Amino acid sequence: MAISTSKVTIGFVVAGLLAVSFGTVLVFVGPMIIDDQIIKNTVIDPNNEIAYPMWKDIPVPFYMSVYFFNVLNPKEVLLGEKPMVEERGPYVYRKRCQKDNITFHPNFTVSYREYRQYYFEPSMSVGNESDVVTIPNMLVLGAAVMMENLPFAVRMMMSATFKTFKEGPFLTKPVGELMWGYDSGLVDFLNKYLPGMLPTKGKFGLFSEFNNSNTGLFNIHTGKDDISKVHKVDSWNGLKKLTNWGTPQCNMMNGTAGQMWPPFMTPKTTLPFYSPDACRSMELVYQRPGVMQGIPLYRYVAPKTLFANGSDYAPNEGFCPCRQSGILNVSSCRHNSPVFISHPHFYNADPVLLDFVGGLSPNEDEHGLFIDIHPMTGVPLNVSIRLQLNLFMKRVSMITETGKIADVVMPMIWFEESGYIDGPILDTFHTNLVVLPAVMEYTQYIFISLGLLTIIVALLVHRRSKRSETANSMMFTSTTNLNLKDSTGASNGDGLVSGPPSEKTPLLHDGTMD
Repeated sequence: MAISTSKVTIGFVVAGLLAVSFGTVLVFVGPMIIDDQIIKNTVIDPNNEIAYPMWKDIPVPFYMSVYFFNVLNPKEVLLGEKPMVEERGPYVYRKRCQKDNITFHPNFTVSYREYRQYYFEPSMSVGNESDVVTIPNMLVLGAAVMMENLPFAVRMMMSATFKTFKEGPFLTKPVGELMWGYDSGLVDFLNKYLPGMLPTKGKFGLFSEFNNSNTGLFNIHTGKDDISKVHKVDSWNGLKKLTNWGTPQCNMMNGTAGQMWPPFMTPKTTLPFYSPDACRSMELVYQRPGVMQGIPLYRYVAPKTLFANGSDYAPNEGFCPCRQSGILNVSSCRHNSPVFISHPHFYNADPVLLDFVGGLSPNEDEHGLFIDIHPMTGVPLNVSIRLQLNLFMKRVSMITETGKIADVVMPMIWFEESGYIDGPILDTFHTNLVVLPAVMEYTQYIFISLGLLTIIVALLVHRRSKRSETANSMMFTSTTNLNLKDSTGASNGDGLVSGPPSEKTPLLHDGTMD
């Protein structure tokens, strides 16, 4: 039985309308589905197969590159001349981070300790840990500034103690010892008679308290109750706020622990995090968008106000006593040692700092810090945190080891902690959080386009079919009329007139009757 064209047309129109409706629904529901999947994949939950393993054990290689400022003229510095330095390095260490003692709490938080270990990578380094460099002796020059206001007799005694243990104003030692510690009779003496004065009880080194250590007890939000709070710090070592700074604002613990951030970021979103090593919260700001192997990202950088002094940026007044802008005084959380942190080579700092030390050349590409982050998930894709450790030096009377040193903020080392997502992890991340959402987005428009196309084609076919039927009908009517006309008005082949037969018998041509 033949199916009528009208029924076929109606069927295709209905199918097209359904496709358009489904596509339209996806336009509104699709983003909600994507957002729901992102939330499920960013909540800190052991059942989360994507984000949880990344959070628990950072699956990508992380490296710390260390650069030393080798002092070229230590004798002249003691005479009051300008220090001249040369950069040595990098000495590269692979950093392994692992969270332990992970405990989930009923208030939607999780606590943990993150342990870190460093392994020297000779193939990535310019030099070896046996390289010898000269840097200021923090034990001597730092202690001298700390004792500047102590009684005359105490300063004399301390100077005699330095001489007894043969500790001079500068150290010339292998990189490995300066990094991870060296034996010092002075350290043993101070720990015995002045306990608590030094941050270490064993060997003394710039990073001796970092290796095989943890960053403290963090308690952060899981995001199960509110995704906007995921990764944000609830407390650190039991503290809700710090106590070593001068204002409530500076003592706040803002943001995350510095590894991941809440999803759904915009260019107006900032990147706050708490750093135990810097003893404070810091905040990065949006710089520009970008793309990394097909994945969209936002680049965040440090604002110039990050290490500005209280005179240039009033909210930083609580971090003072301050010196020039661009250096942060961290003595309050470093046993009162006159230590400052800054960007490498005093990048973004007061230019006057460069006048007191020779051999520095700051630029953004080499010395600016940044974090490239996927805005929809808050997951960092590429990280480069660069900081410099500086020691404030000056002449202190009765401590002869300080000689005639001019007041100077002396750079000692700078380091970069860097890492980026690559390989299978990047592929998984790209598939689940970029490709699949894109497929869903394209699907909705494909359904709408196919639906509209189906409706248009069906209507065109229906219109053509109607025209064809109309033409056939007119042709049939015309043919019928012609046949009727022929049957009533045309002569037949015998010379008879076509028409109704006469009642009378027709006469033959010869006049006789049939």
